[in-house]
Amino acid sequence: MTLISKKNWRGSENIPRSGKIIIASNHVSYMDVLFFGHFLYGNGRAPRFIGKEGVFKIPVIGKLLLAAGQVPVVRESKDASKAVQHAVKLLEAGHCLGVYPEGTLTRDPDGWPMVAKTGLARLAIITQTPVIPVAQWGTQIIMPTYEKKIKFFPRTPIKILAGEPLDFSPWYGKENDPAALVEATAFAMRAITELLEELRGQKRPVEIFDPHNSDLPRTGNFKKARKK
Repeated sequence: MTLISKKNWRGSENIPRSGKIIIASNHVSYMDVLFFGHFLYGNGRAPRFIGKEGVFKIPVIGKLLLAAGQVPVVRESKDASKAVQHAVKLLEAGHCLGVYPEGTLTRDPDGWPMVAKTGLARLAIITQTPVIPVAQWGTQIIMPTYEKKIKFFPRTPIKILAGEPLDFSPWYGKENDPAALVEATAFAMRAITELLEELRGQKRPVEIFDPHNSDLPRTGNFKKARKK
């Protein structure tokens, strides 16, 4: 990662060096988790991530991920709740949990965060854990969204900006209230988007892309599906 990128990290002072914490980021490339993990590890935390089950089935890599305490999830299934239960235990043990609230790479054509799933909010409310919003930008140059070809040279600047902790206390005790979860999720995504606006020097579109109102598949490489 050091050979193919240039670090532009800010907001490190907002990452607590110990204790339970949820760190939530936007998601634009398959490379995100590597650079996001590098950022957190470089600031004294060994992150655990919630990731799609398929990655854990890859020979050798899958076993390494499990050994490192990463959490597999079967997306869009009844078993997805098991990942939340596992994540709760990790936080209770004082770990740093990395989360992509959107649950998949953004479908927004310009790479802006889309309307997210409510899992992040539910987790923050149940465990009463602060959430650090993070925006990252540049990984989509090294590996474009939903592509797997890596650009090695010239080195690409990777911008990562961590914000101040978000307070979810107004929603404590409302983990089973759908309206409250939607409201808390929007609160978190707004913070992440504002950080991304700062990194990009642009304003997000007025209309936020909502996968619930789109005919695109909820998960998976929709670009590949279209080619078929």
